[in-house]
Amino acid sequence: MIKLDTLSIEQPFRVDEIVRAPAPDGGDSMWHRYVISQGANTIAGLRAGKHVDVLSQVEAMVERLNQRRMGKRPR
Repeated sequence: MIKLDTLSIEQPFRVDEIVRAPAPDGGDSMWHRYVISQGANTIAGLRAGKHVDVLSQVEAMVERLNQRRMGKRPR
């Protein structure tokens, strides 16, 4: 029997990693690759900007994802 609290969907989203990455198509601007996880599920993406700005954007994204996740629970 599987406990519900062990399922990935029951775990909150979180920022796993934000690291500098090469610009797409050989551009010269600063880019970062981020990884968001929820248990075994991951979301990876690229964002342009300074580390502090990308961190702020990704943290806001995680907050919205967690708000949506909380709203989907049965009452």
